Amino acid sequence: MAEIRSTMDMVMERAARMADRAKEVPAGQLEEQKGMRLVADFLGGKGGDLTETLQQEDPAAQMAVRLGMAKALLRNIVLPRDEQLMESSSSAITALLNLSGQADEVAAVCTELQQILGQFSEHKQQVRQQLEDGMRTQLAQQMQQQGIETEQLAAIDPTIHPEFQKQWASAKTDLNDQYIQALDQRKEILIQRFT
Repeated sequence: MAEIRSTMDMVMERAARMADRAKEVPAGQLEEQKGMRLVADFLGGKGGDLTETLQQEDPAAQMAVRLGMAKALLRNIVLPRDEQLMESSSSAITALLNLSGQADEVAAVCTELQQILGQFSEHKQQVRQQLEDGMRTQLAQQMQQQGIETEQLAAIDPTIHPEFQKQWASAKTDLNDQYIQALDQRKEILIQRFT
């Protein structure tokens, strides 16, 4: 029975130590989290201008709040799958630029981010069109070899063919990886400028 109590005491002591460590928050983390919440409100349409909001914070906490804001804005810059994501990313880039005080280096990187997002959409459309055209040609050749009339060739929809779906999925993955890497490089540069 004495062994059980000592084991129980050890478990309780360990739990107390873990609770004490959990209470210790690294310096600036709470302010960073506040900056992230402010950006969430801003992007949700609930908050005002981020620069003005930042000026209202305690001067000692402004750097940490600003860093949290920058991190949250950078997380909202993503590859656009639709027009709404493109607008969201663009507004995050604009807010990031305003938050930086229009610093030249940050402005240059923000311009690059905007260009990458625009190029991604165009490149994605080009790759899809090339795949469609290639698949359409391939299917037309197969149909001609089988003796199918040319009037039916115009009705070919290559996008429903399983081979097209496979090639398109692979091309999208490669394209996404390439552009995500370019975005991540620029985001890392910006984080360094805000710290």
